[in-house]
Amino acid sequence: MLERMSAALSGLREADQFRDLAAPVGIPLSSNDYLGLASHAQLKEAVVRALTEDARAASTGSRLLSGHHPRWDRLESEFAEFVGAEAALYFPSGYSANVGLLSAILKPEDTVFSDASNHASLIDGIRLSRANRVIFPHGEIDSLEDALRQDTGRGEKVIVVESIFSMEGDRPPLTDLLSLCERYDAFLIVDEAHATGVEGVGGRGLIHQAGRPARVLATIHTCGKAFAAMGAFVAGSRTLREFLINHARPFIFTTALPPYCAAQVSEAIQLVRHADNERDRLRRLSVYLRERMQAAGLSPGRSDSQIIPLILGSNEKALRVASSLSASGFAVRAIRPPTVPAGSARLRFSLSATLSMADLDALMDALARGLGAA
Repeated sequence: MLERMSAALSGLREADQFRDLAAPVGIPLSSNDYLGLASHAQLKEAVVRALTEDARAASTGSRLLSGHHPRWDRLESEFAEFVGAEAALYFPSGYSANVGLLSAILKPEDTVFSDASNHASLIDGIRLSRANRVIFPHGEIDSLEDALRQDTGRGEKVIVVESIFSMEGDRPPLTDLLSLCERYDAFLIVDEAHATGVEGVGGRGLIHQAGRPARVLATIHTCGKAFAAMGAFVAGSRTLREFLINHARPFIFTTALPPYCAAQVSEAIQLVRHADNERDRLRRLSVYLRERMQAAGLSPGRSDSQIIPLILGSNEKALRVASSLSASGFAVRAIRPPTVPAGSARLRFSLSATLSMADLDALMDALARGLGAA
C-alpha cells in the first residue's frame, strides 16, 4: 500500500500537481476573508464571553446525543431570519453541509442538473446521493433547458449551482434558472458560500436579494469566508431542517462544535449586517483589479465579483508565476487540476476589503515581472 501511495505521489510531482502545506506569507491574495473580519476584536471577545458564561465549554458528542446547546437553537433562528428563510441548520463545515444536504434529500430516481464549475463538495454530495446526474456546461442555460426538456425520469428534478462560482468568480442568471424551474417543475439549490456577507442587503446573499422564491429548495451559507468564523448553514423550510436532522449523516454522526463557536458566528452576523463600507470597498477594489488586468492585456474571464482568476494554462507556468509573486511579497497559490479542468491552471486572486489600490498596483507590477520571466 505504501509503495502504491508513493508511486501516486511521484506521478503528481511529475505532472506539477503535487500539493503541500505552507503558511501564507505576504499580502493575502488567496484568503476568503472578504470583509477583513478575521482579526476583528469583537469576534474574539464573543468567544471569551461565551467561555466565561458557559459551564460547558467543550462538546462531547453529536447534537442528537450530548452535543446540543441552546446557543445553537438561537443561532439557527437568528440566521434563518437574517437570510429570510423559515429555518436553518448549522453544520461544522461547508463541505459537510453540502454533502449532508445533497446525499440526504436526493434519491436514485431523481435527476440533478449540476453546473460543470460547481464546487467539489456539491459534486461529492451528488455522487453520494446516487441520483441521475446531468452536468451542463458552465453557465450555458440553453444546454440546461435542453437537458430538462429531455428528462423523462420519474423522480424530482433539482438544479444545483453556486451564486458566485469559486473558481470563475462569475454568477449564474438566477432569474433564468428560476424560470426554468417553473417551466419544468424543478427545484433550485444554491451554494451562497462566496456571496454570503458580500452580496445583497446587509450581506444576506443573492437569493435573499431575489426575494427567496418558492422554487428555491435550499441555500448553503459558509461561515468560514466573509463571516471569518467556522461552519455553515443550510437554510430552507422547517420541513427541510427536520428532515436533515434525521437523515443527513454528516450532521447525525459528527461531534458538535463547542457552543462558544455559536457565539462567534452570532457576533459575525451582527458585524456583517453593518459592513456596508467594507462591501463597497471590496466592490471598488474588484473593479479596479479587473480594469488593470484588462488594460495590461490580461483576461479576468467572466468574473464580476471579488474572485478574479488569471488562467495560465499549464501547471508549470501557474506554479512559476505564483512563486514569482510570492518572492515579491504576495501570498497567492497556483490552482491546478483536479480543482480546475486540465489545461486551465490559474492564479485565483481572492480580494479582501483590507487591501488598498496601492497593493493592487504593486501586484500588477509583480505580475508583469512574473509573466515576463515565465
